[in-house]
Amino acid sequence: MKKQGLNPYLPSWEYIPDGEPYVFNNRVYVYGSHDRANGYVYCLNDYVCWSAPAEDLSDWRYEGVTYKKTDVKDNEDGNSCLYAPDVTIGPDGRYYLFYVDSMRSIVSVTVCDTPAGKYEFCGYVHYSDGTILGEREGDEPQFDPGVLTEGDRTYLYTGFCARGDKSRHGAMVTVLGPDMLTIIEEPVFVAPSQPYSKGSGYEGHEFFEAPSIRKRGDIYYFVYSSIVMHELCYATSKHPTKGFEYKGVIVSNCDLGIDTYKPAEMPLYYGANNHGSIVEICGKWYIFYHRHTNGTNFSRQGCMEQIEFLEDGTIPQVELTSCGGNGGPLKGYGEYPAYLACNLFCKEESMYTDFTGSWMNNQFPKITQDGRDGDEEIGYIANMKASATAGFKYFDCKGAKIVKIRVRGYCSGDFEIKTTWNGPALGKITVGFSNVWKDYSSDIVIPDGIQALYFTYIGNGSASLASFTLE
Repeated sequence: MKKQGLNPYLPSWEYIPDGEPYVFNNRVYVYGSHDRANGYVYCLNDYVCWSAPAEDLSDWRYEGVTYKKTDVKDNEDGNSCLYAPDVTIGPDGRYYLFYVDSMRSIVSVTVCDTPAGKYEFCGYVHYSDGTILGEREGDEPQFDPGVLTEGDRTYLYTGFCARGDKSRHGAMVTVLGPDMLTIIEEPVFVAPSQPYSKGSGYEGHEFFEAPSIRKRGDIYYFVYSSIVMHELCYATSKHPTKGFEYKGVIVSNCDLGIDTYKPAEMPLYYGANNHGSIVEICGKWYIFYHRHTNGTNFSRQGCMEQIEFLEDGTIPQVELTSCGGNGGPLKGYGEYPAYLACNLFCKEESMYTDFTGSWMNNQFPKITQDGRDGDEEIGYIANMKASATAGFKYFDCKGAKIVKIRVRGYCSGDFEIKTTWNGPALGKITVGFSNVWKDYSSDIVIPDGIQALYFTYIGNGSASLASFTLE
């Protein structure tokens, strides 16, 4: 199934959250931070870049390391991690990558002649007198830079505002001059934090982190993660430094708010923080976001969904799918890896993944992989206990009459196959204990048409699901 666009869009052993997508020279480049498989904190790895032809979102290519965390000043031991970056083309035609590292609340700037080459440090964002932004008295801490360049001006959006923290007022925008470093307009707030949101229209969706900026026509779209963490919201304005009005949620990484196939307030994935942005690719628009795997907050993978703009410029919230970059449903035959699950849940609801992973690893199903970080091991779903369900959307089914699954683990029971999360079973496949991956199958007719597929484990023990096949 290599010629279809899948979610996550990168290989299952790659963990690139905080994705900022851009089209440069007819290729889509994604810049993000870099988690580890089974990581213990955020962003442990170096910056890398992946790209794909704009006309083929199934063909992603690894571009290599673009910036090492040991390139950070006084970070020879790698103690400081590289947080979410963003990239823009400067007035000189070069590519500038902005970042904040985990030990300092200031914005570093790097530069490269190509989109995915080796970036070199060129300075810190600073005031005209040389004082670094974030270090002057009265400055608020800098975090999660998002950038947009228009002519000789670069708009730098930053901020992190936890619920109840009155010391932080919201997302800031600072205007930089043509050298990409010097401030020509001092920071102003464009979206409020939770303590300062009364009467703003942002109530319940106040700014938390992950500011990102895009422009469509004459409208600026400010994309950000709200205080509920799992959602990417947006606000719009016709001016880059003022007048942003809250408009809604674009995507939630636990699918909260979606009522097309379930109750709106029912989470059907284990969500947590979110970060990403929107981009136009070959005339279609997409939202890039990330999901959580390995039972923790610290192993996040990039996903994407196609979005639509209504006539008034608003964006309806989109549901999570397994076919985000495919331009439509996946083929309703052949083998699909289980890590493509866009829904993962059990009878005990949980909106969030566990922060440390200790409880989550024992209680809920999780997408994970064998081997160490960097090993190109295909992901699978582990810890599927009784009622655990994996959902995949969507497939264009035609004549599928046999369903096969690949399973291992200390388990004895059945996998029920359904086309809705709470619907009747079309059939079941009995599985048993095995130390190695073993194939099981059953004659199960999948109705023709565009379908979702749900696999629910009913039985004893804990099963791992590697893949399923439709024939």
